[in-house]
Order: sequence, then structure tokens, then C-alpha cells
Amino acid sequence: MNDLEITGLTYSYGREAKALDGVGFAVPRGSIVGLLGPNGSGKSTLIRNVFDLLRSQSGTITVDGLPHTAPEAKRKAVYLSSNDYLPEFLTAAEYTAMIARFYGLEADRESALDLCSRFAMDGRYDDLIEDYSHGMRKKTQLMTALLVRRRLTVIDETLNGIDLEAMHLAEKELAGLRDDGLSVLLCTHDFPVLERLADRIVFLDRGRVVHDAPTAELVADHGSLDTMVRSHLESGDR
Repeated sequence: MNDLEITGLTYSYGREAKALDGVGFAVPRGSIVGLLGPNGSGKSTLIRNVFDLLRSQSGTITVDGLPHTAPEAKRKAVYLSSNDYLPEFLTAAEYTAMIARFYGLEADRESALDLCSRFAMDGRYDDLIEDYSHGMRKKTQLMTALLVRRRLTVIDETLNGIDLEAMHLAEKELAGLRDDGLSVLLCTHDFPVLERLADRIVFLDRGRVVHDAPTAELVADHGSLDTMVRSHLESGDR
């Protein structure tokens, strides 16, 4: 069973070149799939299509076997965006409660306070988000996703900007989601994190899938993900 399955996804902005050109891959249940590619490769466009923030032009997307546009499918996935534009007039507690309600849940305060403590945000859960640093806002996004625990968690560069200790904890928590049979699509340029965490890598460039293979296989073939990406970008195959 796949928690996310994309087939033949194509998307263009006006008359410009295709941002996505027949993209297809899957995120199997209970796995972490890394999504990487240079700027302009189509990663964010793909994610916005998955969450119906952009209306798909061709191809199919399913979440837990359901069409991605279905309300039930939308309740099965959570999206952590690359920016930190959170509502500054809310506290983290109010923000977490709001997001939880979107999924028909109640935010567990005890669990939230425990996450705050582990992410070095003791005593800040009831503070206004406007008083948070960039890193604290990123951690608030992550903690909220960990609290709602959806079938599919999609992370679009959200881990950029958090401190090293929080990054290590984030890796542990994401691995915990996988251990519990949940799935993660992790979009990041942090190759070492992907090598440690991802079961599989999907590499996009210019709207097409260049590689879709187990992480261990790609590292064995190229030496590292960094080398794989650099070799592709320096080649004449783009």
C-alpha cells in the first residue's frame, strides 16, 4: 500500500516550460522518501499539487488510495511549508489547537509541553508567535505535525533554520513516525540527513524524475548523494 502515489503529473505555468513533466513515484506505507533537486526542479510545485493548492492539469495523485482532492484524503496528510509564515497574533498553543481542529482532533497539551521541552522551548508554548525567532517558528511547525500524526507528513525544507540539537531530535521523531507505520516525504538539500534517514530518494530536475531508487543503492553507486547531484548538474544530460 502506498500512502502517496503520483502518476503522470504534468503542470505548466502559462506558456512557460513545464514545471512538472510526467512525474510519477510513490511513498510506500511506513517509509521516508527523500525529495531533492536543484532550485526550479519542480519540487514545491509538486507538493502544492499534492495538497490541491495548485489544480492538477494532468495525471493522478492519491493519498492512502483516495483522490487527493477528496476531503478525507486531505485529512490524512499534513504539509509543513518552507516558509515560517505563522499567524503572529496566536500563541503556539492556539496555533496547535487550530491545526488539530482542522483534522477533527484536540491538541494534547501534555504531549505538546513535552515536545516544547525537548525542542528547547520550555515556557514558550503560551507565548505569542510574533515573539518567536525563525528557528522557533520552524520548530512550532514541526511539533504541530508530530502532534497531529497524519498518515502522510510532507516537509518542504522546513528543517532549514533549526539548531543542530533540534535537527537530531527531528530525525529521531521522523524515524519514529516511520516505525509506527506512518510515512514522510522529506524535501531538503541536507544530503547527510537524507542519507541517514530516507529509505528511498526521488531526484527531480527540470520537472522530470532523474532517479528513483533506494538511498543505499544510490550512495553505493555514486559515493554520496552530493556527488550524485553534482555529477548530474555538471553533465550534459540536463
